[in-house]
Amino acid sequence: MNKIHIIGIGYKPLDKRTREIILNSSIILASKRLAEVFKGYEEYEPVKAKVKVINNVDETIDYIRAYIQNTPLNPPLSKGGHGGVVLLASGDPAFFGIGRRAVREFGKDMVEIHPDLSCIQIAFARIKESWDDTFLMSLHGGPDPEKRRRLPYDLEDIPSLLQKYPEIAILTDKENNPSEIAKVLSLSPIAYSLLPVMYVCEKLGYSDEKITEGSPEKIAGMTFSEPNVVIIQNIFPPTYPSPPRGEGKGEGESLGSGIRFGLKENEFLHSRGLITKDEVRAVAIHKLRLPQKGVFWDIGAGSGSVSIETARLYPELKVFAVEKDAEQVKNIKENRIKFSASNIEIIRGSAPDVLINLPSPDRVFIGGSGGGVDKIISIITGKLLAGIIVVNAATVETLNIAIVELQRNSFLVDVSQISVSRMKKIGEGNCFSALNPVFVIRGENR
Repeated sequence: MNKIHIIGIGYKPLDKRTREIILNSSIILASKRLAEVFKGYEEYEPVKAKVKVINNVDETIDYIRAYIQNTPLNPPLSKGGHGGVVLLASGDPAFFGIGRRAVREFGKDMVEIHPDLSCIQIAFARIKESWDDTFLMSLHGGPDPEKRRRLPYDLEDIPSLLQKYPEIAILTDKENNPSEIAKVLSLSPIAYSLLPVMYVCEKLGYSDEKITEGSPEKIAGMTFSEPNVVIIQNIFPPTYPSPPRGEGKGEGESLGSGIRFGLKENEFLHSRGLITKDEVRAVAIHKLRLPQKGVFWDIGAGSGSVSIETARLYPELKVFAVEKDAEQVKNIKENRIKFSASNIEIIRGSAPDVLINLPSPDRVFIGGSGGGVDKIISIITGKLLAGIIVVNAATVETLNIAIVELQRNSFLVDVSQISVSRMKKIGEGNCFSALNPVFVIRGENR
């Protein structure tokens, strides 16, 4: 088998194993920046003729695929074979790096990862701080503006994350640079109350590396060389401990209590009462019969209550929360941070248009359709090979359209009407007040 060796460089000399692989390699691929870094290694001179510079990740993957298909199989190094394909990476390739992509493209059996130290390790060593309680995030969306990755968190999420974690370490890029991060913090009332201090660690591992410490206001007016890493620390951190990954904090709930199902409406940030009521949410999630792993679409996600509860119940499920309203998108972001639901990706836009490029779902919940439930179901049908759609309908018209469209597309359909009355106090006594009934339509495609 032709192995692909992904070798991290930038911070320390190569060990005996990686040195042998590089010296015996058939080709060495690197970006322009890493090719320059590699020139500083003693192994460069003997192999410089093998180095090929490709500055685009997709082109690199395509080149590797074509190369290994056209190269005869070779025996292991110990039997006189060559080291195969070498791809140079920055630091630890498995830390927000090319390692994940390579394994996804070529499989674990074909890929070997040889890490250097990570830039985060170096950055914390330089500022002489521990980082065992640090929240790690990447704002590196890629160099091509047309192909930038959707990121789990963005700039606007940082102030809320600071409320939850004593320090944050951020991988940056040209767009999400230290100055832009500082501007968001300097304008945030949340950050103002925490008095954060920022460290910008420029060109780590280079001879001209530089560490800058300052307030967001100071950093916002500066420019920095690439590559760089940002560390943000709270001078006055929250008085409570940070929750474990995957846990959240809501009203009446102690941190780390482990509550995954049964969150209350008043624990979610929402607007104008637009939230799936507790009892209806419980029925909808039950009807979905969610798998442990897979892809779940929450269309018309609103405040994100269904997405949040689903994500906490099934941490290995990839949840796409689709919402067009800017205020509601903000609510979802806040709730995602509050409840540490990192397996939620927020898709801002109108369905069905934004559904086209999403991964094929295993389950779909439609909580809001904007009057287009028929078109949405039609798009879903083309992407849902086998699975369940659940539609919540407040009107008879939406109920009828959903039933007709699901049956037209050969789904097995069942419908429940959820009528809820809640006890409330009146004077010295109690009575029950009815909520609007909701139809829960389930379509199963086998």
